[in-house]
Parts: sequence; C-alpha cells; structure tokens
Amino acid sequence: MSYTLGVDIGTYSSKGVIVDRTGQIIAEAQRPHEMIVPQPGWAEHRPEEDWWGDFVHITRKLLDSSNIAPTEIAGVAVSAIGPCMLPVDASGAPLMNGVLYGVDTRASAEIAELDARIGAETILDRCGNALTSQSVGPKILWLKRNRPEIFEKTEKILTSTSFLVHRLTGEYVIDHYTAANFSPLYDVAHCDWTDELADNIIAVSALPRLLWSTEIAGHVTAAAAAATGLAEGTPVTAGTIDAAAEAVSVGTQDAGDMMLMMGSTIFIIQITAERVRDPRLWYAPWLTPGSHASMAGAATSGTLTHWFRDRFARELPKDDAFATLASEAEATPPGANGLLFLPYFSGERTPIHDPLAKGALFGLNLTHGRGDIYRAVLEGVAMGTAHVIDTFRDAGAAPARVLAVGGGTQNDVWLQATSDISGLTQIVSDKSIGASYGDAFLAAQALGLAAPDDITNWNPASREVAPVRREAYARQYPLFLKLYEQTKEIAHALG
Repeated sequence: MSYTLGVDIGTYSSKGVIVDRTGQIIAEAQRPHEMIVPQPGWAEHRPEEDWWGDFVHITRKLLDSSNIAPTEIAGVAVSAIGPCMLPVDASGAPLMNGVLYGVDTRASAEIAELDARIGAETILDRCGNALTSQSVGPKILWLKRNRPEIFEKTEKILTSTSFLVHRLTGEYVIDHYTAANFSPLYDVAHCDWTDELADNIIAVSALPRLLWSTEIAGHVTAAAAAATGLAEGTPVTAGTIDAAAEAVSVGTQDAGDMMLMMGSTIFIIQITAERVRDPRLWYAPWLTPGSHASMAGAATSGTLTHWFRDRFARELPKDDAFATLASEAEATPPGANGLLFLPYFSGERTPIHDPLAKGALFGLNLTHGRGDIYRAVLEGVAMGTAHVIDTFRDAGAAPARVLAVGGGTQNDVWLQATSDISGLTQIVSDKSIGASYGDAFLAAQALGLAAPDDITNWNPASREVAPVRREAYARQYPLFLKLYEQTKEIAHALG
C-alpha cells in the first residue's frame, strides 16, 4: 500500500493528513498560529514559523502517529492561504513577513495608480481580474515604493505555497491558478507571465516557474528530508491555494459546481464552461489545462466568531464557548429580533471591493442580549455570502450545485441561514477536513494513483441543507444591502 500526504497552511491553523489509495484517512494533525495585524488594513504571517514551522511539525507528527515508513509516502502536495506576497533573497530566505491575501489592503494607492495608468478595462481583458486587495501585483509595487531596501535584495517573489515547495525541493514554482492573482503580471489568454502592461513593478524573471497543480515540481531534498522526516526523493506537486484544494476535497469539478468554503473567510469557487468576465468576481484557469473557474471571497467570516468569543464570552471556557454561543443564537428567532450586522471588519472583497468598508451592528435596543447579537453576526456573514451568490447569478453563472465545506458547516445556525437567505441547497460531504484532504487527492492524481472522478468515492455526500425559512429574511436582506450603501460615505470618512 502506498500513501499520499497533504498539508494545508490556513489563516489561523495548519492541518495535515496521510491517506491511503482509497481515500481513507490514516492520520491527521493540526497546529494553530496567529494572523499578525501590525496596523489596521494589514495582515501578515511569519514564513519560517507559521508556514515552514507548521509544515515540519505536522509532517513529523503524521509520520510518528501513523507508524508509516517515510518511504511508503508516494507523494506530497501542499496548499496554503493565498495569494500572498513574500520577497526572498538569493538563498530563498524570507526578507519580511508574508503579506496575506485580500484581507491585507495596504496597496490601495497602488491599485488606483495602476488602474489610472493602464486602464481598468485593459487589465480586466488581459488579466481576467480587476485589481483589488486580492491582487499581488500592486503589493509588489507597494514593496518597491515603501521598502526599497528589501526590494533591492529580492531575488524572487513567492506565495505561501511556492515558499513551501521551494523549501521541500529547491524549485521556484507556482501553479497557474495562484498566478492568475498576480494581476497585472499574468496574461490569462496565454497562461503566462507578462510585463507588457506594467514593466515598472518587477521583472518577470523574479516570478516563479509556472506549472499546473497536478504536475510534479520536484523531489524532497536531503535538507528537507532531515527537517521533516520525509524520504529524500519523494515527489512534490506544484501545490495550489487552500481554497482550490478545499474545492477538490468535496468534488468540485464539473461546470456549475460551486464550492462554498465557510472558514476564517468565505471563499467561493465555481467551475465554468468558459471564462466569466465580471469585475466583481475573480477569474483563474482551474487546476488543469483548458478549465476555468470564477471566484469570490468575503474578508471576515469565521474570524468574526473568534472575535465575538474573545471579546463578549470571556467568562466561558474556550473549549465550550462556541457551543454555548451557538445555543444562545439558536434560541433567538431568525432575523435576530430586528438586528442587522455588516461583517466588513477588514474592508470587503467581493462583490463590493471596498477596503474602507466598516463593520456595523444596527437596530439595537435595550431588550437585545448576547444570543441576539451573535445570531446577527452569523446572519450578517450569511447575507454577505448571499450577496456574492446573487453576483454570480447576475454574471450569468448561477450555480447548479453548491458543495459546502469548512468549519462553518459545523455551525447549524450559520449553515441554515446561508441556505435560507441565498435560496440554495447546500451539500455537505462526509469528510470536512478540507484542503489538506484535497492536497492528498491531488498528489494521488499527479502520481496516477487516482482519477478525477474518484473523489466521489473518497468523499461522498453525507447530508443536504435546504432553504426552509426564506420568508424570515425577505424583509431584512434588502435592508442589509441598503445599510451598506447608506453608510458607505460615513465609513469612508472614518478612514
């Protein structure tokens, strides 16, 4: 029996699995870490500690707990939060903390400058994506402008995944799905790097070599083997962003399939028959040649449940706090007794792409308690998700099937509110471990140990959550949309 190993680096924790050729989980491991917020609008990780440190810890724990010999691991695949921006020197050493994905909004001025100079329509046509806080190109320009001493030493710009693959193999590679987030440096028509739109950001030679996610990037080096416990020479795939691996883990593969990841952030991936051109959504080639995906993401989702617990439920034991809060929210009727909540605590990504958007709780009176407010938080996240799904419909890409995954699927109030407000039935798979499981499957694919359709046997559906209380939100959801529009000017004035 041969096995595959998958590790995923998330926003607040990392997870890993070893699986056999039938998809059975042989071992699991997890390690928490923090998201660093040096100032409002910034979000960072420590590459050595949070990315490589987690990978080493988890891999050693998986090998120890499974009693599987390292030589029995047929292949390794990694995924991580993305798209990130990490400059490294000529030896591959990080020159600063990794700048995270769309929750980091530090490059707003660079986005405006590039849009004005190149033209937003030109960028959308050539790169497939409008420039937003999710785009890596403006963040590289921010680095060049604001940290010139670091930029001068920069040999390569990596993401979290490509940093890990380099540590394992010595190769600088990136998958096309991740690279498409490097606007305006990636040409979607040719699936290649370009500096034709902006030659003042960075030379394309400083960007990693492009591969598809199921291609082998290289093999575990002697140094990486000594650090991780893996066998030298073990194949390593190119990897991908965590959301893509999570989509794979639940069988998102056919046109019309939508993955709804309910984690620290909301992330949505829908497979499409052809490229969807809409500035409110993101586009990328999917994980294999000739395939397409449209994406969307909310900046703060599950993060808000941690925020609420840590500030308004401090007296509760941490291990029991979420169960207690869920019970209190369940006791409150849908609509949270008239409360509306805007979940824009880190600005917002799709569909409004507003880095200056603010969180808000509206409608309070003296009868409201903690359960009402917590339910309003969950419903606000669900309404933000429904807003994104409405955008897909408006763009002509209504989902045919919704596959829900992530920690939010364990929260019945959040899950049900999402179906009730969006009007969509969600399919929850048997295994909800997420991206690391998808990584293990991608490794199996790369090695010829599994075919794409095998994921339905690896991880079959376990339940469906249908909309049952649409009328409960018929009044409040339009008011949620109106609340943002009518407070946007105030939010922007606050800065």
